[in-house]
Amino acid sequence: MPFAPPAADRRPHTIERHGRTIDDTYAWLRDEDWQRVMREPDELKPDIRAHLEAENTWTERALAPIAALREELAAELKARMKEDDFSVPTPDGDWAYYRRFVEGGQYPLLCRRPTEDPDATREQVLLDGDAEAEGESFFSVGAAAHSPDHRMFATAIDRNGSEYCKIGIRDLETGDMLADELTDAQGDMVWSADGRVIFYTVLDDNHRPCRVMRHTIGTVSSEDVTVYEESDPGFFLGIGKTESGRFVVIDAHDHADTTEVRLIPADEPAEAPRLLMARETGVTYDVSDNGETLIIRTNRDAVDFRIASAPLDDPDPANWTDLVPHKPGCLILAVVLFGNWLVRLEREQALPRIVVRSLADGTEHDIAFDEEAYDLSLMPGYEFETDILRFSYSSPTTPARVFDYNMRTCARFLRKEQEIPSGHDQGAYVCRRLLAESHDGTRVPVTVLHSKDAVLDGSAPMLLYGYGSYGFAMPSAFSPHVYSLVDRGFVYAIAHIRGGTENGYGWYLDGKLDRKKNTFLDFIAAAEYLIAEKFSSAGRIVAQGRSAGGMLMGAVANMRPELFCGILGEVPFVDVINTMCDESLPLTPPEWVEWGDPIRDAAAFEYMASYCPYTNVTDQAYPNVLATGGLTDPRVTYWEPAKWVAKLRQHNTADTDILLYMNMDAGHGGASGRFDRLSEVALSFAFALMVTGRA
Repeated sequence: MPFAPPAADRRPHTIERHGRTIDDTYAWLRDEDWQRVMREPDELKPDIRAHLEAENTWTERALAPIAALREELAAELKARMKEDDFSVPTPDGDWAYYRRFVEGGQYPLLCRRPTEDPDATREQVLLDGDAEAEGESFFSVGAAAHSPDHRMFATAIDRNGSEYCKIGIRDLETGDMLADELTDAQGDMVWSADGRVIFYTVLDDNHRPCRVMRHTIGTVSSEDVTVYEESDPGFFLGIGKTESGRFVVIDAHDHADTTEVRLIPADEPAEAPRLLMARETGVTYDVSDNGETLIIRTNRDAVDFRIASAPLDDPDPANWTDLVPHKPGCLILAVVLFGNWLVRLEREQALPRIVVRSLADGTEHDIAFDEEAYDLSLMPGYEFETDILRFSYSSPTTPARVFDYNMRTCARFLRKEQEIPSGHDQGAYVCRRLLAESHDGTRVPVTVLHSKDAVLDGSAPMLLYGYGSYGFAMPSAFSPHVYSLVDRGFVYAIAHIRGGTENGYGWYLDGKLDRKKNTFLDFIAAAEYLIAEKFSSAGRIVAQGRSAGGMLMGAVANMRPELFCGILGEVPFVDVINTMCDESLPLTPPEWVEWGDPIRDAAAFEYMASYCPYTNVTDQAYPNVLATGGLTDPRVTYWEPAKWVAKLRQHNTADTDILLYMNMDAGHGGASGRFDRLSEVALSFAFALMVTGRA
């Protein structure tokens, strides 16, 4: 090409920790006033903006040969999307609430209809996303909540991707927006029982949810009362409501290990929050209530969690009684409580399971499924005194299905099946669950999807996806997007590596802190196993990871670059050392429990420095790389992928493309419109096809 890629200035800068000096010549790409940039993106320093725009221009030039393919893929992805889609209405007394899209619309309409009106002839549109987003480069509904009396409707809107939301409140009887506006909100919000008070969380200048506020309808926000303020920067606040609706729940938590819960009676919103159990490092718990009993899911004395009951008036752990004892290797993921039923979602040997328990007699039964790999999720509703449980099911070959399940009769009713307008033949594909042996003998689950007529002799290209952090398990769910690769001869694989919870909470513990490298080595082992089994071959695999999965991408690119022909690092957390040494950044103090504290702990610093992707870029032949970012991203700040790409390009000895695409109008989630988002998927897939010679 007639133009050279941008060469970022190298400006002297070092960090010194624990007797070690690390050069960081691209540190200038971080705007010192990043907090302002989050709120006002136009305030980005001109030299940084110029560099990011030059990177975007270069990426478009480098990918010019596949411009038509990107358009073709975007159209193909859109053809699999039902444009006038809708969610199954969720009943709440006299009303049922749902969201739907109109054909050609980018954003949802939030709606309700009378429960006895199944055809929605009396639909009421509560928020028209397309109308609200008109003229905006970014628009996202962070949360929405109706008051218990159905009179008020609150929405939290983010208009630049920074996740700073403004809460607006509509009177549903008049249709008018109230003068009440609540700013700097995180998005969590809960109504009091009488619908006259709304609780919400606000973000501080470092983008941490630090206060729970109480707002009385009809008053100005300056009169809002601070209900609870968290003083520890390592803890975030969240709010919710118990399933019965009886209590507002204030949840203080670090990123993974420790929680502390307070309750406020929803019918006495001015009462002070009542602490249930003081925080204990490493102990996490959540609560539901039924009459004078609390139901508690906790890892206290139970690595993979247990479910206990406790008296509401004295919930001290000494008074807990096990309902569902701890079973090592069987992780209790979630609990949904009904008036007569206790439902839990658990996972064992990388497969989820729903178990229904009668509160009357303690009998239990499972809801059974028979595919080799699949995903389940509970869909809690608004009603407490009901026998109906709603859940969704999908697998890599089976589109999502939403069921209503009668817990008393065990009858299952299909309420919705994901429609693929362009067609989907489930029988034309094969999904398998395999086990790859890692460096220490641990067997790592791998889910593989390919067409039935795929030739598995090592010649097929592969997209290998991984995450492996925060205890998040990669679901074996249906994704219509990946068929654009599978139908072009790709094998699609997910490596369920340590750092997630696919094999219990211990699987997570074995992939964090001073065992983090297991995550990377598991991913490499999965790639090597798939190569040995002829699903693909070295140099024909594209690795993909997002956010913390992007850190995985940076690490394996440094450790075993020859295995991959391409690396897709989407909003990648790659500048681990610098980020974890900066206490001002939004997620740093809460994430020391995940990665370690390199400021105060020399051993943590040395271990982190040994794998930090940005720190360990060195002179070697790197695969083709496409990194993406969002200018207003508060989770993985824009300068991480920008610095990583600059350093990779400086040290790469191969004739490969090192590319950066920075969305200048979005944050961590990328483009907000559902069709605009498809263009970003198409960009990644076209890159994968190009570097594997399938474009």
